[in-house]
Amino acid sequence: MDRIDAMRAFIMVVTEGSFTRAAEHLEMSPQLVSKYVAQLEQHLGVRLLNRTTRKLHLTEAGTRYYPRAQQVLTDIDDMEHQLGDLQTQARGLLRISAPVSFATRHLAPLLSDFQRAHPAVGIDLQLNDRKVDIVEEGFDIALRIGHLKSSSLIAKRIAPVRVVICASPEYLRRHGTPRHPKDLKTHRYLRYSYMEQESGDSLFRWLPGRDPLHGGDLVSNNGDVLVESAMAGAGIALQPTFIAGAAIKAGTLRVVLPEHEPKPMSLYAVYAHRQLLASKVRCFVDFMEGYFGDPPFWDRFD
Repeated sequence: MDRIDAMRAFIMVVTEGSFTRAAEHLEMSPQLVSKYVAQLEQHLGVRLLNRTTRKLHLTEAGTRYYPRAQQVLTDIDDMEHQLGDLQTQARGLLRISAPVSFATRHLAPLLSDFQRAHPAVGIDLQLNDRKVDIVEEGFDIALRIGHLKSSSLIAKRIAPVRVVICASPEYLRRHGTPRHPKDLKTHRYLRYSYMEQESGDSLFRWLPGRDPLHGGDLVSNNGDVLVESAMAGAGIALQPTFIAGAAIKAGTLRVVLPEHEPKPMSLYAVYAHRQLLASKVRCFVDFMEGYFGDPPFWDRFD
């Protein structure tokens, strides 16, 4: 027995005053309606209705059961309606994980514009450069930068991410401008500890500081610190243009070895499910697409 269907049949019989009219409303046979009510009574172990040839009467148990069953069905309908709204209207709390430097430099305007377009969506933004477990840690979306790898997660490319080798003009005057990747071995390297080495990029084998015991280099898990250090003349940095672009445009950093740039990476929106995707997630992913321009505005310095 489907208890919910049986409850609906009982409620409709009481409301309509007959099995026939209840059956017409529910679009089923009177025999099936009668069967549902009988099964419900058998399940509860009490008689809910006294039936005569001319009229139906609620028993004492039926009188007590009827309003409660009606409330249960109302609550179920309300819950399903609210869940349906989550699929058709962007609402609810959207939990996002994003890289620290990208978020602090570029996400605030996007989030503000998104919430103006979707005022029923709240944002919980958590910044972390490690790869969070979206499902285990309860995130709706993670923004990730890198090269797409095989995964059970869904990933949508949002923007290209160009990575450049750069240093301050003052540093290059003092130490010389590299003309070939092998020249990097004699320079101080400002190394980002989460930088992924790609097998297809020969540049990485020339970079100094890969040995943790190498002296004179600076290692950090934050790209902003490394770009600021490069601007101060501390060494050569390999950083994405969404961090270094403004300084390059202003002339406080110069790109070196542009012909040896690593293969561009991408910014991805990563989420767990493609089917039955909550509207707040779908709307946010769609909103991000094309938001930063093509090429992104931070690359318009050449």
